Amino acid sequence: MLVPAKRLAGLGASVFTEMDNLRRELEKEGKQLINLSIGSPDRAPALKIRELLSQAVLEETQYGYTLTRGTDEFRKVCASWYLERFGVTLNSETEVLPLMGSQDGLAHIFLAYIDPGDLALIPDPGYPIYTAGLILAGGEKITVPLLEENGFLPDLSKIDSDIARKAKLLLLNYPNNPTAAVANLSFFEDVVEFAKEYDLLICHDAAYSELAFDGYKPVSFLQARGAKDVGVEFHSVSKTYNLAGTRLGFVVGNPEVIRTLSQLKSNIDYGVFRPVLTAGAYALSSAQSSIAENKIAYERRRDLLIKGCAAAGWNMPSPKGSMFIWAPIPTKEDSVAFAIELAREAGVIVVPGLAFGDHGEGYVRIAMVQEESVLLEAVGRIQRFLGKQ
Repeated sequence: MLVPAKRLAGLGASVFTEMDNLRRELEKEGKQLINLSIGSPDRAPALKIRELLSQAVLEETQYGYTLTRGTDEFRKVCASWYLERFGVTLNSETEVLPLMGSQDGLAHIFLAYIDPGDLALIPDPGYPIYTAGLILAGGEKITVPLLEENGFLPDLSKIDSDIARKAKLLLLNYPNNPTAAVANLSFFEDVVEFAKEYDLLICHDAAYSELAFDGYKPVSFLQARGAKDVGVEFHSVSKTYNLAGTRLGFVVGNPEVIRTLSQLKSNIDYGVFRPVLTAGAYALSSAQSSIAENKIAYERRRDLLIKGCAAAGWNMPSPKGSMFIWAPIPTKEDSVAFAIELAREAGVIVVPGLAFGDHGEGYVRIAMVQEESVLLEAVGRIQRFLGKQ
């Protein structure tokens, strides 16, 4: 009998599996579902991006290996975009690395820096890859609670100093998934000081930096003085320009970390498909209007959902960023029971907060990934469902 590696035992959050099994069961029963669970953009990339990608894939010369470092063009465009967007200067040769989506880099950073038994500080609630990547590297998770009373920011003063000294890495994510919380520059400056005091590598997941509302503009961790000395930042071209399926992102910052991650990846893969890099370079340099269109679309969706649910007595905070609403459960049920009942009775699929960690209990994550007409239908179903409670 073939026995899977022990490292796989901790993977696959049971809550996600349970909800996916329920979805398939309900679909087999013929129930018409509205899926607000998956954080994947439903909007199409800008037409020019699609045209450029289409043209590139027809060229005979585009099918060789690009190698891990990608193309000079893409790295230079990333650096230029970063300077224009955040005012941070990057060396495109040593401080920029393309990724097959930001999750690719987030998973591999643990293999690059965590040995079996090493400690890492991981936010809870948090995106599942943070824990999965650590488990695959054999590391030990130290939970850093993200609590509503702290604006879902980690309270660095409450991290045990002995544990902080032993830990190798602190992972952060703002605008946050799943809580949709945001962080300011002052917070990141405190993080830099904390990292220097305890000799920590900071990894900031900024996948939603370009999806923000009400005029809010998220800051970069690297804008904090000394940030490049202690960490790196991961970006998602996929999320920013609705290119999720093409798998494209990049990581920037500390050159030693970039070199180490590049070394690891050069032994695992051969880099992003060249036409995707070409399309990504165009998006970063020329397609900024699509970002504004995204913001408008998601802001309208956000307002529609929040207003409609409030009419049924389900009050939830209005997020400043991300494509998610982190909604406190309006009944006395736990997050899994509520999500299951909402799916069965109303045909609306959301993610129980428990799926993102123990501190996610009491909430559900709603992804704003359907057109307004579909969201209106979802709101109507939710209103009827809550009216029966």
